[in-house]
Amino acid sequence: MSTQSSAELVIRPARTSDVDSIFSLIELYTGNGVVLKRNKDDIAFYLANFIVAERNGTVCGCCAARDFGHDLLEVRSLVVAPACQGQGIGKKLVTHIIEKLQQERKEWRLFTLTLQVKFFQSLGFVMVQKESFPEKIWSDCSKCPKFDCCDETALLLSSADCK
Repeated sequence: MSTQSSAELVIRPARTSDVDSIFSLIELYTGNGVVLKRNKDDIAFYLANFIVAERNGTVCGCCAARDFGHDLLEVRSLVVAPACQGQGIGKKLVTHIIEKLQQERKEWRLFTLTLQVKFFQSLGFVMVQKESFPEKIWSDCSKCPKFDCCDETALLLSSADCK
């Protein structure tokens, strides 16, 4: 599914040829703890979870939706190239994921752990306790260097919120 979001910006599923671009974008933000580090093999393995924002043939943003099962998904690896920030690309990426969930599933819960609370609240997400997502805590958080002093906020949007 491809969405023409503006004259030049296209939101589309990631392709194998996007792995290096996705990796490079994520790397820009791992040093300061904005997103978790991902290696190219991991990105390639989970490529079906990723969508990208492409402008004039260049990937300028990416986002993944990890499915934990039981209609629980996580927005993760949401990054936009520094030169493209402030143009609504992050919002378009997350909105694309929400719209796809609305089309494909009757019920779903989409969460994020983030430093960008206001951004996600502007999309309808509400704050919840991190402990609401033990699947996330044991699969990713337990490996995070900030595990004992996490500064991220958990937010949730569900199919019930979008009716």
